[in-house]
Amino acid sequence: MKRTILLTSLLFSGFLSFAQTTARNNSADSSSVDTLREVIIRAFEQNRKISEVAAPIGWVGPAQLTRFNNMSLLSAVNTIPGVRMEERSPASYRLNFRGSTLRSPFGVRNVKVYLNGIPFTDPGGNTYLNQLSFYHVQSLEIVKGPASSLYGAGTGGAVLIRSQPETWQPGFSAGYIFGSYNMSNFNAQIRLGGDETRNIITYAHQNCDGYRDHTNMRRDLLSWETQLKSTAKQTLNTYFSYGDLYYQTPGALNKTEYAKNPRAARPAVGTIPSAEQAQAAIFQKTFLVGISNTWNFDEHWQNTTSVYGAYTQLKNPTFRNYEIRNEPHFGGRSLFTYKNNINNTAWQVSFGAEAQKGFFKTEDYGNLHGQPDTIQVNDNINTWLYSIFAQLDLRFAHGWGLTAGASLNKSFIGITQLTIPGSAPQNVSFNNEIAPRLAISKKIIPELLAYASVSKGFSPPTVAEVLPSTSVINTSLQAEHGIDYELGLKSTLFNQRLYIEANAFYFQLENAIVVRKDTNNADYYVNAGATKQQGLESQASYQLFEAPGRILNSGKIWVSYTLNNFTYQDFKKNTVDYTGKKLPGVANNTVAAGLDLFFRFGLYMNITYYYSDRMPLNDANNEFGSSYNLLGTRIGYRMTIDKRFMLDIFAGGDNLFNTKYSLGNDINAAAGRFYNAAPGVNYFAGLSLNYLLK
Repeated sequence: MKRTILLTSLLFSGFLSFAQTTARNNSADSSSVDTLREVIIRAFEQNRKISEVAAPIGWVGPAQLTRFNNMSLLSAVNTIPGVRMEERSPASYRLNFRGSTLRSPFGVRNVKVYLNGIPFTDPGGNTYLNQLSFYHVQSLEIVKGPASSLYGAGTGGAVLIRSQPETWQPGFSAGYIFGSYNMSNFNAQIRLGGDETRNIITYAHQNCDGYRDHTNMRRDLLSWETQLKSTAKQTLNTYFSYGDLYYQTPGALNKTEYAKNPRAARPAVGTIPSAEQAQAAIFQKTFLVGISNTWNFDEHWQNTTSVYGAYTQLKNPTFRNYEIRNEPHFGGRSLFTYKNNINNTAWQVSFGAEAQKGFFKTEDYGNLHGQPDTIQVNDNINTWLYSIFAQLDLRFAHGWGLTAGASLNKSFIGITQLTIPGSAPQNVSFNNEIAPRLAISKKIIPELLAYASVSKGFSPPTVAEVLPSTSVINTSLQAEHGIDYELGLKSTLFNQRLYIEANAFYFQLENAIVVRKDTNNADYYVNAGATKQQGLESQASYQLFEAPGRILNSGKIWVSYTLNNFTYQDFKKNTVDYTGKKLPGVANNTVAAGLDLFFRFGLYMNITYYYSDRMPLNDANNEFGSSYNLLGTRIGYRMTIDKRFMLDIFAGGDNLFNTKYSLGNDINAAAGRFYNAAPGVNYFAGLSLNYLLK
């Protein structure tokens, strides 16, 4: 690991030395350079450059997304320090913010996700991130650490997703990509309208056979977005989407099976069928409609109110049973802001509320070769939550800033077991949890911001944790609480060509919710005492040069590094004391680095490197996933014809070292079934077309 970090540091230092000389000899206007420091962050209602925001926020935009194969968000998200997106099989995702997957054997939990300001995480605490295709995402803002002061319950963080382009260009675009393992992706988009009325219709179809046996995947997603400026002060946005997703689940392997054939699906063991015999898969359909209205009352007051309704139907034949879930839910969010400037102090007050309600139904049947058999569980689940929040943001003279916010949260889960006649509902609620946040910042010089923050996070159990796959209702599960301390620096140097960001954090979590596996490998959850999570996150991005008249006319290098030291504190399981043990599923060190080169006449090249340290796979720390190095590249050609027609032809490869690694380990798995092998070396090629109407 030391050699990997040293090599990355030397490479970056060498490029930086070259870049300083180049920048001094280059008269290009820095305002035209596409660097991270130009990004405007909306999280915590900041609406200012990322270099001026007193919070550890990662940003993924079009330039980051299109460096890879245009099939998934995963590679782009994993360039952000402190963040790990995992894929157990195609379309089966997990998000790990500073160890947040400790309670997520599958799916996205303990991270609040918003789509165009609309709550995308359901009231049960689950987020179906796989219902968004690559082409339905324009940018992501990733808030690391507790964000409860404005974004409700959660200790992992929040993600703000935008599907709307920053610059409006009416026209038509289409693309097709193909690659290894029978991978293909077709997309088409129509953009119509102007300043007053806009319409965007997007369709994406994706399929692949997968690297492992029994990992076929198919996804169709159709969306329609509109924007209507009804008056000079009001803007109405609507969002409709329908997604139809199918993917097979191969199951995890033990170390012997993984070493022998990492591409294999889980075999039959005793009375437990194989993945193929069980026809283990996910059949998922989701419909979402959302409406958002922004009203600028005057130069000081503004309100944005969003409401939504959604319905998800999910069928999941597994090794143990056949689960059918129907999950209708609705909700809304309203935010008022007041801005003013008095005596050289700019201040903004933000306050509002968010509420969601769900009426879920879960049925478990026996699984007879992929078909439902005798009913085992039939539960009605009533869940709701609300959050009331407020925040004060002050910008003083001499570069000082202060942000103070807090939220009041309440949630409820009620479960009625219909298979037990006359049974009373089993209810659990979490009342009046206050989650504050305070951040102080100072611009030491115009190019350097220092900040410190403290925040409290609160995260109640999700529906899937109170009612896990064991079907044993656990109303004794408690909410987890944590306090996070942050110190950070952000700087732009060398005529704003270099952006550097670093932050250290200390997070103390109490009543941590962790996943366990029973002898049948079914999930259940317990409160695991306390955890201590310390870390360092850093990133740098440098515009090497910009020389439009030369053959090599633009270049950029970037690197990110994460150091984690996460341990259990005061945690015992039966008679075994795990205090001091490393948290499973978290690597001590990760590095991501890249080089982007742009040539005259439209040729470009993106090179990406990623390193992950080994990580413990269970609480005892006696099984570890191996460290690994990944290398990927994309080479393409972009051209514009008659200022309206744009063409992008590209090809590339991922995992060019053909590294054997597991990207979505099953933590604390029974019988040592930890491993879900990621694809070996693979290739792709594609074509994108864009035609502008004006």
